[in-house]
Amino acid sequence: MKKPWYAKKWITFLLHATAWILLFSLPYLLRPQNPNEPVRPKSPSETISNIIWFTGDVLLIGFFYLNALLIIPRLFYKKKYTLYTLAIFGSFTMYVMLLWLLKVFFTPADKTFEFRKHVFFSTFIFLFILACSIAYKTIRDRIIADNLAKEKENEYLKTELSLLRSQVSPHFMFNVLNNMVALARKQSDLLEPSLIKLSSLMRYMLYETDEEKVSLEKETEYLQSYIDLQRQRFSKKVVINVNMQTTDKLYDIEPMLLIPFVENAFKHGTGMIEQAQIDIDLKAENNTLQFTVANKYDPSSVEVKDKASGIGLTNVQRRLDLLYPNHHTLQIVKENGKFIVSLQINLAV
Repeated sequence: MKKPWYAKKWITFLLHATAWILLFSLPYLLRPQNPNEPVRPKSPSETISNIIWFTGDVLLIGFFYLNALLIIPRLFYKKKYTLYTLAIFGSFTMYVMLLWLLKVFFTPADKTFEFRKHVFFSTFIFLFILACSIAYKTIRDRIIADNLAKEKENEYLKTELSLLRSQVSPHFMFNVLNNMVALARKQSDLLEPSLIKLSSLMRYMLYETDEEKVSLEKETEYLQSYIDLQRQRFSKKVVINVNMQTTDKLYDIEPMLLIPFVENAFKHGTGMIEQAQIDIDLKAENNTLQFTVANKYDPSSVEVKDKASGIGLTNVQRRLDLLYPNHHTLQIVKENGKFIVSLQINLAV
């Protein structure tokens, strides 16, 4: 997975450096300035004091990353709370004592150094940096965990979509081969052109459907070939009305997403249905696909389901939820002796 721009190392380093500079510059930026006070060179004692404060800042920065990257993962996360407390207390003691030694050795003799004030002031600064370090580690780990969970979810969805698609293909082949068997038994002259169409369908399934999306034009050609095979099989026994409009704009769609609806219509809208009729309409414009499949059905008949029943529609509903969440509308209704499937997809996503 490609890292976002803000996760690059040099940008992270730049952000951290900027944050530290701003944080430790605040006492100087917020210090009251007297515009009438003449500018004078800094005395040696002021220079030494600034060097000591800079050393303290470096120590605090070191503790920040030591706690976030080493002490918390190795002690706190492993529930070694006593050792973690000792490590924090030891770090604080070393910080206070080191600054104390620097001030004792380099503070001019004419100035007094109060150890209590030094400890009191250092405690607040140290606790503030400790809180920032814990917050940084917590937020950073949360972001990493969320990204990892999102990556795992994406991989899971890819695997699930691949499995769903692989389930559609055998189901479709099962129906088509049944058509071939029927033509062979009739010794029909349509067997050869049907085999040619089947060959083109298999070529599409093997070489085109590996892509995440295919052009709507190819998917429409695939549907048309399947419909032609069914038309040859049923001849005049089933009235098949097809209206698939093409547009100038090229659209992409998930491969083999529409075929289960057509399969379902031929499977349940033929056989013992009187005056069987199947209507298929497809229209794509303004970044919206409108697809409708309607077939007659006998509400009084009791259907004996086989193991393959329902595979197509169940899978396509799941695929729509995964691929076009909140960007599709699927309606399946039964009215006036017809089973109607209406699908609308926003192809701009």
